[in-house]
Amino acid sequence: MLRFSLVCLLASAVSVAPNEDPFPALPNIKGLQVQMVPDALELGIHHAGINVNLTALLDLEKKSENPSHAADGETFSFNAGYLASLDAQIKPLSDHGVAVYLILLVYPSKDGERDAITIHPDAREDHQYTVGAFNNVTPQGRAYLQAVVEFLAARWSGAQPEHGRVWGWIVGNEVNSHWMWYNLGRKPLVQAVGEYESAFRIIHGAVRKASRHARLYISFDHHWGISMHGISAEEATPGREYLDTFARLVKERGDMDWHVAWHPYPEDLGNPRAWADKSVTRDDSTPKVTFKNLEVLPRHLEKPELLFQGKARRVILSEQGFHTLLTPEGDRLQAAAYAYAWEKCRSLPTVDAFIYHRHVDHAKEGGLRLGLWRNAPGSIADPHSKKPLWELFRKAGTAEWEGAAGELLPVTGLKSWGE
Repeated sequence: MLRFSLVCLLASAVSVAPNEDPFPALPNIKGLQVQMVPDALELGIHHAGINVNLTALLDLEKKSENPSHAADGETFSFNAGYLASLDAQIKPLSDHGVAVYLILLVYPSKDGERDAITIHPDAREDHQYTVGAFNNVTPQGRAYLQAVVEFLAARWSGAQPEHGRVWGWIVGNEVNSHWMWYNLGRKPLVQAVGEYESAFRIIHGAVRKASRHARLYISFDHHWGISMHGISAEEATPGREYLDTFARLVKERGDMDWHVAWHPYPEDLGNPRAWADKSVTRDDSTPKVTFKNLEVLPRHLEKPELLFQGKARRVILSEQGFHTLLTPEGDRLQAAAYAYAWEKCRSLPTVDAFIYHRHVDHAKEGGLRLGLWRNAPGSIADPHSKKPLWELFRKAGTAEWEGAAGELLPVTGLKSWGE
């Protein structure tokens, strides 16, 4: 009996040891928020973003067929069907060498019991917001956040190859605009950052139990020296102030590795001419950081107080796209914007991934048509036909790129991409 217990103990110790594989070196930055896996692989992507709704994963009934995991003395059950659907997206991508990044979100479900566990208790009560903040406040909320991320991180750490592999964990969505896109209610800057840092730390610890070198990212919109227009300072904060405050709080509470997931949309999301942004500058006080002045962000991250073990934090561009105008030149402008953005990224060595959004136009995205594909008439996001951007995107990172991108240079008014 003693020998059996010892064998079980050793087996358990092996199973919980974190994976030591280093973060992979990918051939280039080409990435996509994937809707159709076979099409994404045909496009030759090396990075993939996938949304994960932690609210939907929670099984309140604790059905016998669903897996479970315990944290802080409480056991939670997870929806096996949803997990299988995520495996079906992740595994074929990671099996082809694609680095998969999960975007961890909590969407309101309008189920009071469920939302009370997963969503920050100070989030707006009208349920009209899109994404909530993680519940790092109540004991049950903190336990669930730890349990679900520990479970997911172990599942996709490489120790269970039948499920696929995940390398990146994007914690929340555009957290500096914390009323619209990461709802934790109205909070001044330091309190908003403090709440998020606490949730980030729980998630960081949970991932590190399974993987030593997976990366975790803070998600920002494109606001830098200013915050979102038309709302109060307790509803959104400038990205630079948020970033610097987060870095300070992390060091005060115990330093950890973190990286940045930036969304450098053009200043006007409805204008694909990324090179024509008028409000941005190339200094650290610029109102926004878009593709036109993207170098501002990695340069800021080189400040000594922002380094981790002497190295600058890495950057991924995890959500951004270019609108297709309903004009004769609309398709060509969209493609030219992608060429311009790709060339800008190539000049910045700490930018690891350019993950395009969207794969297919989405009917409920405020009239924006950002996709590589058009959506079918009358549908929300069913693929209908490829845009010219699809073929340009396929050529990115290949020997065909220079010629294809060069044909679009005159659209931008530049004489060379070096400008």
